Amino acid sequence: MAAAAAGPWPELEAAARERRRELSLSGAAVAERVAAGGGRLPEALLALPLLQSLELSGCAALRELGPGVAAALPALHTLVLSRNALGPAGLGEGLGGPLPALRLLDLSGNGLEALPAALGGTGGGAGDAAPAFPQLRSLNLSANRLRELGPGLARAAPQLQELLLSGNRLRALPGGLLAPDGPPAPFPLLSRLDAADNEVAELGADIAALPALKSLDVANNQLRELPAALADCPRLKEANFKGNQLRDKRLEKMVNGCQTKAILEYLRAGGRGKGKAETGREDIRKKKREKQQKKDGGDGEQDEVEEASKLLVKVLHVSENPAPLVVKVSPGVKDVRAFIVCCVLKGVNLKPGNALKRFLTMQTKLHEDICEKRTVATIATHDLQLVKAPLTYDVQPPDELKITPLGRKEIKAKDLLRQLQLEAEEQRKQKKRQNVSGLHRYLQLLDGKDSYPCLVDAEGAVISFPPITNSEKTKIRKETRDLFLEVTSDTSLQICKDVMDTLILKIAELNRSALENKEGSGSDMESDALCGPGNLNLPLVVEQVRVVDMDGNLRVLYPSKTDLATVASLLTVIR
Repeated sequence: MAAAAAGPWPELEAAARERRRELSLSGAAVAERVAAGGGRLPEALLALPLLQSLELSGCAALRELGPGVAAALPALHTLVLSRNALGPAGLGEGLGGPLPALRLLDLSGNGLEALPAALGGTGGGAGDAAPAFPQLRSLNLSANRLRELGPGLARAAPQLQELLLSGNRLRALPGGLLAPDGPPAPFPLLSRLDAADNEVAELGADIAALPALKSLDVANNQLRELPAALADCPRLKEANFKGNQLRDKRLEKMVNGCQTKAILEYLRAGGRGKGKAETGREDIRKKKREKQQKKDGGDGEQDEVEEASKLLVKVLHVSENPAPLVVKVSPGVKDVRAFIVCCVLKGVNLKPGNALKRFLTMQTKLHEDICEKRTVATIATHDLQLVKAPLTYDVQPPDELKITPLGRKEIKAKDLLRQLQLEAEEQRKQKKRQNVSGLHRYLQLLDGKDSYPCLVDAEGAVISFPPITNSEKTKIRKETRDLFLEVTSDTSLQICKDVMDTLILKIAELNRSALENKEGSGSDMESDALCGPGNLNLPLVVEQVRVVDMDGNLRVLYPSKTDLATVASLLTVIR
């Protein structure tokens, strides 16, 4: 009905034409069209079956999804619908059907007062039905108006690892999530439970029934007591109980100033004023805890060692960054080298020993391996301090594109390629080899191209010419602390993201190694005296970079909520 009056959706037409896997809709124009369409998602969106990631946030006109979303978008693995005006009916019966590939669902900031049973509502659900969201890992329901939850979520999302419930009106936890009529052994993988800023007055002892729980946040609630059963959570490492007026004043002081381990030990001992009977109960709990740890295949100490050994990376979101870097993409790159992903990485240390040489060697190995000799993707790394933003990813004719390649003087692209070809032939003759090495191996990747891809800075200088070289102007040196990273491909966006994930991991590994070598050599590190050995695991900071079209419409945001998942076993990401 009203959808006809909503007018065309150029973003959806472009997504269909370009067979996009990712789509982000925002802004006043989108809100106006949603309002004209009756507060629903446009029907044209249901004609994008290849869509894997959809974000529509900050749209006060969006009140309901409309029918058929799940059936029409079966490949969705990321769905972000935050800061809209969705009501209970707007979600349908659990988004209108199963989404077998969905891994992240963000419904934060919608003012929801109730949920469908499949998403944790209190209504009855199909007990024996197949899970609606079998791959769901992260569910964000923060900043709504939920008062209670039901057992349906445990059935619908058996693989859930992260449940965010802060800023609601919940009065009990886990409450109905672990109801007796729910599934046996619910949430076997749930490691993070965030329920800060609610009205929780009861933290039940059944919290210990979550075997994988590592992080619990119940700050700023109405708790008067903490259950001793918290000490029975075999993997609990981080807990925030601040902002609760506890009866045990010693415990209240501890939650405001002590580490989680000390708090759990206090609870394990029964708190202040407990006698022998409580000590006996503690012995029973201890045996139960040890049995559970053996069943899980390891003890707490090993878990702590594994967690401490993981590298740390902190993500700085665009909304938190006063001066976020943006890359504009011209339409011409579509037919030359269509895909680009960028980010900023701060806090690297290339000064110790041969750290810079190892960094450059690492980049070469990635080009050989995951980039398949640059045929599927190319990496460029720059000294952020030398990058003049904003940047434009563009194409230029070979006889117009000028660059100062690494270790060379300024030259036109066509002359550079001719020079490299001559060098390749000379090298082949001298070494009597059939194949060539170095940059010369990549020349054929530009065969038949009328225009060449390039990344241009605010001064009009080309700082990157993929897949051949980047510029002397932004060359990395030993003194470089902050990096601008870029990955381009003519194959797919996902390949760019996978390569970037690996690049960040490798840089984090090199950074850890450089710091360890520096400490081992007795060098002067200012913060060592303050932080001790733990300083070796200070996180690198990854700043999100937006890639937009020439009209400012978002094409890629890296790292998004689902990025860096490929290296999650080796990297702890603080978001």
